[in-house]
Amino acid sequence: MSAANSPPVILASGSITRAALLRAAGIELAVQPPLVDEVAAREALAEEGANARDAATALAELKAAQVSRTALGGSLVLAADQILDVGGSWIGKASDRFEARQHLQLLRGRAHQLWSAAVLYRDGTRIWHAAEVATLHMRAFSNEWLETYLEAAGDAILQSVGCYQIEGLGSQMMTRMEGSYFAILGLPLLPLLQALRDHDILGR
Repeated sequence: MSAANSPPVILASGSITRAALLRAAGIELAVQPPLVDEVAAREALAEEGANARDAATALAELKAAQVSRTALGGSLVLAADQILDVGGSWIGKASDRFEARQHLQLLRGRAHQLWSAAVLYRDGTRIWHAAEVATLHMRAFSNEWLETYLEAAGDAILQSVGCYQIEGLGSQMMTRMEGSYFAILGLPLLPLLQALRDHDILGR
């Protein structure tokens, strides 16, 4: 693809949800998943004592920087990441349904925070970043309901931090949500749209 007909934004992510959010908002983009070990990077940040906001931003930067190094000159690269913090502990994506059950049992009946961060890179340099937080209060659902949920939701929940998809059955778990809905889905979308206007990607 030549620079002349390249989409204005390269999404450094394999997230179907983020790509769908961006396209629904009218952003033309190409998708290029980054070649980074996110699990190892997250573990290193936790060992260093990083807070959830800084960790989400650092992980987004890692992905954007890697893709930006191989992108056409002048390309705008977007990356994002999300950290779930419950009582000072981070929960990531589950590897299987057994682990998903454990994650949801830990979250059940408690409040947790979702930090969503995004960065824009151009020519290997960060030119913008933002982070938003949402607080979710999960009800004390029964073990029977949890098993029904796991069966109905299937392996799709393994792609979501916290093992719930708030736009689907996961909404039944919550009693209250505070903060940006888009941040819950994994992207500080409204600040990002303003940044894209500032960089003449979207109309003013």
